[in-house]
Amino acid sequence: MPEQFLHGVEIVEIDDGARPISTVKSSVIGLIGTAPNSAPAATASLLTGVVASNNAITYTAVTPGKPGNDITVHLKDPKANSQALSVAVSGTAITVNLATGVTGTITSTAAQVIAAIAASTAAALLVAAANTGVSTGAVAVGASVKAQALSGGANEAFPLNIPVLVTGSRNGAAGLDTVGDKLGTLPDAMDDIFDQCGAMVVVIRVAEGIDFAATQSNIIGGINAGVQVFLNAESIVKVKPRILIAPGFSHEVAVVSELLGIADRLKAVILADGPNTDDAAAISFRENFGSKRVYVIDPQVKVWDTVSNSEVNRPASARVAGIIAKSDNERGFWWSPSNRDIYGITGTSRQIDFALGDVNARANYLNENEVATIIQKDGYRLWGNRTCSVDQKWAFLSVVRTADMIHESLLAAHMWAVDRNITKTYLEDVVEGVNSYLRHLVAVGAVLGGHCWADQDLNTPDQISQGRVYFDFDFTPPYPAEHITFRSHLVNDYIKELF
Repeated sequence: MPEQFLHGVEIVEIDDGARPISTVKSSVIGLIGTAPNSAPAATASLLTGVVASNNAITYTAVTPGKPGNDITVHLKDPKANSQALSVAVSGTAITVNLATGVTGTITSTAAQVIAAIAASTAAALLVAAANTGVSTGAVAVGASVKAQALSGGANEAFPLNIPVLVTGSRNGAAGLDTVGDKLGTLPDAMDDIFDQCGAMVVVIRVAEGIDFAATQSNIIGGINAGVQVFLNAESIVKVKPRILIAPGFSHEVAVVSELLGIADRLKAVILADGPNTDDAAAISFRENFGSKRVYVIDPQVKVWDTVSNSEVNRPASARVAGIIAKSDNERGFWWSPSNRDIYGITGTSRQIDFALGDVNARANYLNENEVATIIQKDGYRLWGNRTCSVDQKWAFLSVVRTADMIHESLLAAHMWAVDRNITKTYLEDVVEGVNSYLRHLVAVGAVLGGHCWADQDLNTPDQISQGRVYFDFDFTPPYPAEHITFRSHLVNDYIKELF
């Protein structure tokens, strides 16, 4: 508070007190794949004159995309006699000073204007001018009152290695397939996701290579390419993907291994597709990973393909991602996605037998070895709770995601606390803010309990004098009822009820 003389009244705003904490978005899907027939960039253009009058000119932006709409063309009457035709360029504004005769009449023909623009290095970098249709260009053009802008330019819907956000609508994904033949992996994957719910999806399109291996290399990518682009998503589309999928490629160990580093940094989970051959191969595939961030699903699912008019097999990961997003939106991130209906499928690529209580069922065998599967029980259902974690503390997918969301929410909510003076009030405000958030999580069922405190043994004068402050918190997530036991007792105690 400033120490200065004042004969009067002032208001001093005291900026202390606990801050509210909001939970970050948990259900954003990160999808990477191919789509050769995605919508290309549209090129801006402008038409002046009249075709029938033989003075029509079409100006087309040299570079496709939305920036072409910023280009203007002004066919200008110099309002003077005996002027020569000239072209001037300022930024994206092209001014064509038309030629006039001794009486001031415009004499520049369309063909001459076209030639003048082509001869101007600056103008030719912006537009290409040409006769429109059957127009000969032999007739003088008319001057325009003001500059006219090119229009119709649009950026590529899904540019290569750039994250694009699709927000819950099939219309937003239509640009992935402008032909209708569903080439590539992205069109089918988006359809699989939206069969479950209207999810928020960060889409990354990569180029198709000359063969599968080359395309896989494009998926793995490098600096600012392939799966690495997921790290840039938040800065571009303002959301962070939490569920990472690469249908058609995530059955490859190299792809999942590359995604692991990304998932650790994003606090995301990877839905990996199994090899889709047999149980032994699925379990062997799972044994390549020991991370709590990998959730393996096998086998593939059968769907009706409207292009081939037949049943085809597809990776299950996209549909499972949709199930998780739906479960998050309807029930919360702290629920397991297991035992949820899978929509839009007609079966699985190989039969998975299942019976409640049968420890020898194929579904149970896969789950026992940390492979989720799809069962047929009153419809088709996702079946499996477990990640590939070697640490049983993180065995359940829902526990991993609950911890991730709490950790990320606390980080995101405490930017205000950085660089403030470490005082008693400061410590109390942070602790109370976190405890208030944990009480909210208890109220909605996200955790069973939790508590935050500032440990005096850690917050020593030596640490505080170095600008370091420590806050501890604990919580207990709800665990899925994976194994339910009814204990049966056969007794004769109730025979007396006969009398």
